[in-house]
Amino acid sequence: MPVFLIGPQLAFPPPQLSEPDGLLALGGDLSARRLLLAYRHGIFPWFSAGSPILWWSPDPRTVLFPRELHVSRRLQRQLRQGRFEVKADSAFDQVISCCAANRRPGREDTWITPEMKKAYIRLHGLGYAHSIEAWRDGRLAGGLYGVSLGSLFFGESMFTLESNASKVALARLAEKAIEWGFRLIDCQMRTEHLSGLGARGIPRDEFLQHLKEGLLSQDRRGKWTQEFAAAPQ
Repeated sequence: MPVFLIGPQLAFPPPQLSEPDGLLALGGDLSARRLLLAYRHGIFPWFSAGSPILWWSPDPRTVLFPRELHVSRRLQRQLRQGRFEVKADSAFDQVISCCAANRRPGREDTWITPEMKKAYIRLHGLGYAHSIEAWRDGRLAGGLYGVSLGSLFFGESMFTLESNASKVALARLAEKAIEWGFRLIDCQMRTEHLSGLGARGIPRDEFLQHLKEGLLSQDRRGKWTQEFAAAPQ
């Protein structure tokens, strides 16, 4: 399959035309309208500094069904003890900056470029992008961020400064996802870390069907701060 070149028009080729590795297209921009259109079609951006914007739709697609989250005994204990205070949307800029700084071993670059940070901060301001944060003693210890549309959460990145902090944030997100009737948490591509938490690959067509049905639900747009404030540990 060819890799498509995106021009100024607000459109994407069908995700089924992606390369075997999931690469679909390059070019375009990171405007809020284009990003939201991409997510609504099962497509997401992922590229490094100095590279053109690359758009992906992998097959299989790695997802986490909220009820399938694997919670270890240690994590269960930490959740019961309330070691971390979990908040939402109280430090989005800080979370995405921490995720950008969380580089893989042996790599100096990050795919969360300044351009990407600005784009998702804009989405946060519009009420579509959210951060889930684990705090301890008034300090940010870990967290994650992503985009919410309909009854789906599209996870983008997570980081931890203390053991299990990001897992606590994910566990709280999964609890809320069950409460709200969310279909799944999109994890995009497989990693050992995500697999250990219960994420698994499903065929792209199955993911797109979940997406189609999930987008029929009303968006939970706006800050989630209050929804998480009263949530028990």
